[in-house]
Amino acid sequence: MIYEFGLYKLDADRLELWCDDEPVAVEPQVFSLLLCLIENRERVVSKDQLIEQVWNSRIVSDATMSSRINAARHAVGDDGKAQTVIRTIPRRGFRFVAEVSENAAAHGTASELTRTGAAP
Repeated sequence: MIYEFGLYKLDADRLELWCDDEPVAVEPQVFSLLLCLIENRERVVSKDQLIEQVWNSRIVSDATMSSRINAARHAVGDDGKAQTVIRTIPRRGFRFVAEVSENAAAHGTASELTRTGAAP
């Protein structure tokens, strides 16, 4: 599945994040965090749920959680002040608030698909 939001595409199958057809380097944990928030974007995701899904229920410090949230925000052009993509819900958790469209995985960047004739 490919999730598109703004200039970004997150490819859940290939574990890749793209911005404007350019790859964005993200650590595996940060990618997992983004994917978890996107897949649960209709609701607030608690810190406990993130720990369970991203860290496999291992003990995670608040500093580590904050660092990974900040890295995820940075990867998608967001920050803690604007919170236009990932919003902090005080004492509850986090929510992915950017508008997302889902596309079945048609792999390759848009320019690659056009060059190969795979796109109209």
